[in-house]
Formats: sequence, structure tokens, C-alpha cells
Amino acid sequence: QVHFVESGGGLVQPGGSLKLYCAASGFVLGDYAIGWLRQSPGKEREGISCISAASTSTYYKDSVKGRFTISRDNAKNMVYLQMNSLKPEDTAVYLCARFKANECSFVYSYADSYDFWGQGTQVTVSS
Repeated sequence: QVHFVESGGGLVQPGGSLKLYCAASGFVLGDYAIGWLRQSPGKEREGISCISAASTSTYYKDSVKGRFTISRDNAKNMVYLQMNSLKPEDTAVYLCARFKANECSFVYSYADSYDFWGQGTQVTVSS
């Protein structure tokens, strides 16, 4: 069955960096676009970045553009999110998820554009 395991989260000071890892299994990773979503207490889960199946296109929410970089290695069944210049408002549980197509589209920010996701990893940005 489709399975995702996220890791790499933790506590970091404002301005710091973290790299998140997403290990995928149970399907052919190279057949699907993959997104990173995040959810903060009291807020809806939202997609913040998406990468197409062949890494030919990427999407970023405005609030993370220029600070976060999504990448993938289909041979290793891995997807990554490099997060730099972190801010307190980036505090959330981060999840990777399978987009319902091989190319991302403008609906990547909606949680129901994805059909499977992991349990997530907590990122806390605080001094």
C-alpha cells in the first residue's frame, strides 16, 4: 500500500535551516507529482510546494518562495524540502503527499488534490 514517512523536523531558531525527508513506498514514485503540505493548530492543511513526477516543474506558495526548495530522487524513492531563513510562522506539522496527477497544477495548495500522505514531522521555529 502507499506509504510515506517524513523526517528531519525539529526545533530551530528564526533564520535557521532544516531539511525534511520523505520516504515513499508502495507505488512507483516516478509516476506522480509530490507535494509538501503543512498544518498548524487551528488552521487548515495547505499545500506549500509541489514537484512534478520528472522534476520538470515546481510550485511554491508565496510565503515560502525563495526560502524553500523542493527536490526528489525517484531512484531512491525520496522527496526533500530544504527550508532556509525559517520564521516563527513556519511552525507546523509538515507532511508529504501524492498529488493526483504526474504534473502539479494551480490546485496544489488544496489538500484534497492529494490522495495519500504521511503522519508528518513537526517543525518548530522559536528562539
